[in-house]
Amino acid sequence: MEVNNRSSIGQSDWNELSLGESAILKARIGWQGLTTTEYLNTGNYCLITGTDFKNGFIDWNNCVFVEKNRYDQDKNIQVHIGDVLVTKDGTIGKVAYVDKVPKPTTLNSGVFVIRPKNKSFNPKYFYHVLMSNHFADFLSRLTAGSTISHLYQKDFVHFDFPLPPLPEQKAIARVLSDTDNLIQAITQKLAKKRAIKQGAMQQLLTPKEGWERVKLDNVIDVNRGGSPRPIHNYITSSSNGINWIKIGDTSSSSKYITSSKEKIIPEGAINSRKVYIGDFLLSNSMSFGRPYILKIDGCIHDGWLVLQNYQSSFDREFLYYTLMSKDIFNQYLMKASGSGVLNLNKELVKTVELNKPKSLKEQTHIATILSDMDTEITQIEQKLSKYKLLKQGLMQQLLTGKIRLTV
Repeated sequence: MEVNNRSSIGQSDWNELSLGESAILKARIGWQGLTTTEYLNTGNYCLITGTDFKNGFIDWNNCVFVEKNRYDQDKNIQVHIGDVLVTKDGTIGKVAYVDKVPKPTTLNSGVFVIRPKNKSFNPKYFYHVLMSNHFADFLSRLTAGSTISHLYQKDFVHFDFPLPPLPEQKAIARVLSDTDNLIQAITQKLAKKRAIKQGAMQQLLTPKEGWERVKLDNVIDVNRGGSPRPIHNYITSSSNGINWIKIGDTSSSSKYITSSKEKIIPEGAINSRKVYIGDFLLSNSMSFGRPYILKIDGCIHDGWLVLQNYQSSFDREFLYYTLMSKDIFNQYLMKASGSGVLNLNKELVKTVELNKPKSLKEQTHIATILSDMDTEITQIEQKLSKYKLLKQGLMQQLLTGKIRLTV
């Protein structure tokens, strides 16, 4: 399948050519006859497979090993610093730049190696081309309307890419690598802050003097949602409709539910369950027990459980962090383990036990510390998203010659 991805280039001294037309690049596939029975847990000769790609580089700690005779059989797929690797099977199009080779290394059949034939081409530049939307769009067109799970060489050779003069290639690679380093530093900071928060939760939510352990059903009302059927008869586009809250109105990182995509007519609420600002929702199947705090009123279907009337015993934010704790999740797992399906129900949740300070003031103090940490994490997440978007925009400008780094 030939895929045309030619695009206009903004500079007269730039070229655009396909991988197959290029006289300066060569691509090879790793070992075709190698079987998993030849993989070794230890050894002196590494083997890179498609599972070893991580954040644009090779995760050397994940690599398996092969015997020396396999490494020696084909010098063309012996890995060198500066090689660009691309996965061709399974999750196709993952890319890695080889910045180090700790041991002699070869490739299995699921990986392409691409390297320049001469010094007129900068491999780090080509790595960034493959990490861009330019290559992602090529793969999307290649796989459109099919169940393809392989990147065949006969197709890969038709990948077209912009080729500026060598000094510009080097300058683009340097700028984009610097941007990647900044993104990586923010990513590492985010991971560190999340780990600190997890440690703080463990410490702050551990029972101390003046705490008590209570059965959830004794201090909180638990109920299941309901669904009017057939639901499509009750959905409305009217702005006066009642919020119909679904799991799709949340995200994996959200703490609150602030809006709903759908609404139902008042008649639908009769066979559903009304919920209110400040109530907690728990998913009883997907996202297994993940709590969300409502910032809207509405109705919920039977895929949700609602926790209400907790205010006399719990500070709202403290209850959120308690429900997010390992203690509660482990209780869910233990109580649901006999069913064979990780599924929460009202009776199970009622039996969960919660640790809490008797003093609401102490609960609020603990929750404030954790909320401040969450605020900092959210700010770092937003900064990371911003820089990733900026990088994509910068990459687009650089790879079309709209921004020129050299004269």
